[in-house]
Amino acid sequence: MRAVVTRVKHASVTIDGKINGQIGEGYLVLLGVAPNDTHDTAVKLADKICNLRIFEDENDKMNLNLEQVGGSLLVVSQFTLFADTSSRRPGFSGAAKPDLAIPLYEDFMAHCRERGFTVEHGEFGAKMEVESLNHGPVTILFDTDRP
Repeated sequence: MRAVVTRVKHASVTIDGKINGQIGEGYLVLLGVAPNDTHDTAVKLADKICNLRIFEDENDKMNLNLEQVGGSLLVVSQFTLFADTSSRRPGFSGAAKPDLAIPLYEDFMAHCRERGFTVEHGEFGAKMEVESLNHGPVTILFDTDRP
């Protein structure tokens, strides 16, 4: 799995002119699933992201996690994170097919909810408009195939 996590003041996703999900302070998570990913991969990544300490404490040090600031997550499926950019027109064969990707996208969000977080989301495969106010800016990349 790959994820781009942005610390935001607020974020929303709109589908067909209607807001599908929105959050205040928290993380905008763009999430891509690979063909070799599993339920365990989704749980491991969810734990890493939920425990990530990138909010500032009273000394302006990135030392607080999502729970400590009462933050939420907006999760948006993003198969393009697995783009093959070896040519000018990207290919996406490195991304999982929907029959695997959708359940793992759902597993990721379910695990975040089980940890007590509010999780808003887009719609897998939909054409979405995503808006966010990046706080920092702070953006972290995750790839479960890399340490």
